[in-house]
Amino acid sequence: MNAISKEDLIPFNLVARMGYPVAVDHAYAKASHPENVFGQIYHPDANLWGHIDMVALTVLAAQKLHKEYEWTLVIKDCLRPVEAQQKIMETDIVQANPHWLVEPKFLSSPGQGGHPRGMAIDIAAQDKFGQAVDFGTAFDSFSGDAHPEKNPAHRNYPYSSEQVKENRARLDNAMLEAAQKMGRNLLLLSTEWWDFRFPSDEIGHLSPIEDRHLEDWQKIMTAPAKIPEQQERRMASMLTNLLQKFDYS
Repeated sequence: MNAISKEDLIPFNLVARMGYPVAVDHAYAKASHPENVFGQIYHPDANLWGHIDMVALTVLAAQKLHKEYEWTLVIKDCLRPVEAQQKIMETDIVQANPHWLVEPKFLSSPGQGGHPRGMAIDIAAQDKFGQAVDFGTAFDSFSGDAHPEKNPAHRNYPYSSEQVKENRARLDNAMLEAAQKMGRNLLLLSTEWWDFRFPSDEIGHLSPIEDRHLEDWQKIMTAPAKIPEQQERRMASMLTNLLQKFDYS
C-alpha cells in the first residue's frame, strides 16, 4: 500500500476561518452531542481533518449550495483514524447491534473504508438563518434494518416528504457536480444520506491513517498541539491553489 502524505491533510476548522460556507460540528469530539451515538471518541479539542481532495470537493459543493440556496455545509466527520474506528467497535452500542457490521454495513472495520484515509465525509447543512436543513433524519440515525423501505436514512426511503427528497437531491447533486469538475468518482452511500466517499477501488491502495503517526498538531485522539502558523499558511495556500484550477464561481 502507498502511504497518504500527512502534508495532504487539511482541517475544516481552517477552511471555515478562510471564509468558505462550511461550519464544523465535530460530533464524535463531544460526548454530549445529541447526534453522537458512540460517546467520546476524539479529543474535545481536536480539529476535523480531511484529505485535501475531499476538502476541495466539499468546498466546491458548499459554494454552489450557498450561491443557490444560501446554505452552509455542516461537517460532522471526515478523517477517522484507525484508533478511532477501533474505539467505536468497542462501544456498548456497537456490541449490542452486531447487524451494523453485516452487509450492507453501517460501520467499517478498523482500517477499512474512506474515513481512515480522510476520503469519506459526513455532511449536513444549515439555512441562512442558521437552522438545520431537514434531511429526514439526524446524522448517524442508524436503523434496525438497512432495507430502503425500513431505514428512514436510506437515500431511497420512499416515505420521505417531498421537501426532504428535494433537500437530499440538492446536497447529492452539488457533491456529484463538484466531483465531476475535479474528475473524481464519488460514491453516495445508499444507507446514509449524509455519507459521501471516494470509491474503494480508487483508494484501496492507500494505507489507512493512524493517529500515532500524525504530527502532534494533527492528532485527533489525544490533545492536539496548536497548529503552527507556517503550517496554516501552507495548508491555506495549497487549498486555494487547488480550487483555482476549477470554475467554482
